Amino acid sequence: MDSLAQIASCIAGYDPRALPVAQAQDFIARLVPRVQAIERVAVRSALGRVLAQDLISPIDVPAHDNSAMDGYALRSAELDPAGETQLLVSGTAYAGQAFVGQVPAGQALRIMTGALMPAGLDTVVPQELTRLGSDGRVSIPAGVVRPGDNRRLRGEDLARGEAALHAGRIVRPADLGLMASLGQAEVAVLRRLRVAFFSTGDELRSVGEPLDEGCVYDSNRYTLHGMLTRLGVELIDLGVVPDRPEALRQAFSQAAACADAVISSGGVSVGEADHTKQVMAELGEVLFWTIAMRPGRPMAIGRIGGQESFSRIGGQDSRSGGGGGGGAILFGLPGNPVAVMVTFYAFVRAALLAMSGATAQPLPPLRAISVAALRKKPGRTEYQRGIVSQGSDGRWQVRITGAQGSGILRSMSQANGMVVLHHAQGDVAAGELVDVLPFDGLV
Repeated sequence: MDSLAQIASCIAGYDPRALPVAQAQDFIARLVPRVQAIERVAVRSALGRVLAQDLISPIDVPAHDNSAMDGYALRSAELDPAGETQLLVSGTAYAGQAFVGQVPAGQALRIMTGALMPAGLDTVVPQELTRLGSDGRVSIPAGVVRPGDNRRLRGEDLARGEAALHAGRIVRPADLGLMASLGQAEVAVLRRLRVAFFSTGDELRSVGEPLDEGCVYDSNRYTLHGMLTRLGVELIDLGVVPDRPEALRQAFSQAAACADAVISSGGVSVGEADHTKQVMAELGEVLFWTIAMRPGRPMAIGRIGGQESFSRIGGQDSRSGGGGGGGAILFGLPGNPVAVMVTFYAFVRAALLAMSGATAQPLPPLRAISVAALRKKPGRTEYQRGIVSQGSDGRWQVRITGAQGSGILRSMSQANGMVVLHHAQGDVAAGELVDVLPFDGLV
């Protein structure tokens, strides 16, 4: 397992005092291990879980050639390309029932959606394009279908032995239906990632406690709870930890003993009069970064607790069990509420998904027109809270929620996305396009 210094040596121009967002993301991607433990769950319980193995189809889908719609099955060679074709209807084929008998030459078969195609018939004409006469013959205009139209071929969706879903996929609702269509009652998934989190600070009070003078209610654990719940991880809430060495040491040790990842908020800023950074450094291998971003500049990253359960598998650090005393990856986030959310989305979310074994799927930004001019200094990445809407011309536009201070949590609540102003980007003029990360599907 590479040390933090070895990982840092692989990052070009690494400077922990002024670290660009992209370099911090690269470092974290190299650091985090992957869960390896596998369990089998019922298909209905697999939603949001990460597939541990490729799901191989045991059958052809569809299992037989069948009709894609209600209509008339026929031999395309018998269609008159220059005029109307008339064919005697010899019977009806229904879904779920094999048609008994043969369809003689010069005849067609009334067929329902999903019904098996009898041997020799290769095309289905939709019923709305035909006319059925009183003599039992169906009339088909010239040129309404081509050979093979409206016929589903055996195995055209999935062939027996083909991978229907790949390992690392986060199971979605459509995937449950696909699994069921293959007759799967259970599926192999990776165990849930265990994440412990807590807030630090003598000034913090939990909801329900009296608010003493100079104190504030802890909001960070609630936003972290919501963001982590969206990821489907197993949560371990350790509450508010006082700014005392022994209490912090106990909290970090407890978290590392029971979780794969530990997230703390507060106590990582330069010059803060507390003991959080000291205790982090005592208990593991930790780096303290000043990231070139706004909000969210201070951050701690590393490993705390024992590390004997980490191993190198397939070129990646992997963890077979986790959460059993073998140490954990540490994410020390700032204390300001908005900075907690921004750093979580910028760094922690992708890291936890990777640790869960999920295949990387970067969030695609939405391009929107900035309604107003935005001031921005090159040399740092800025995340501004915005409200995205459609303009009168139908194009997406975004306006900033107002004051962008890192302690104004209301700005996050009002927003429906974050405007991302990139590292090298300068001022934005009104009417220019900017990147926005929509909250829908994110928060």
